[in-house]
Amino acid sequence: MGIGASIFLLALGAILAFAVEADISGLDISVIGWILMAAGLAGLIITLWFWNSRRRTVVTRTQQPVAGAGYSEYREVRRNDDVPPPPPPAYS
Repeated sequence: MGIGASIFLLALGAILAFAVEADISGLDISVIGWILMAAGLAGLIITLWFWNSRRRTVVTRTQQPVAGAGYSEYREVRRNDDVPPPPPPAYS
C-alpha cells in the first residue's frame, strides 16, 4: 500500500468519521470513516514492518585463528629489478 496511501486513508476516514454530517439512506458515514481509518492504520503498520525487515543488515563473522595453534603466515614480496627505485624526496 505505501505510507502515502495509508496516511490518505487515515485522513479521509477521520474526515468522514468526525466532520461529515450527511445522511445517506442505508449508509452510516461515520462507520465508513472508522473502517477507512482502521485500514489506513493497518496499511501503515504493515508497510513500516516490511521496510524495517528490508533494512536489517547481515553480520557475518569469521573465525580468527588461535595464536600458537600451528598457523603460520607466509608473505612473498616480489620486486621487478628492471624498474629503478624512485628518487628520495627532496627536502628544502
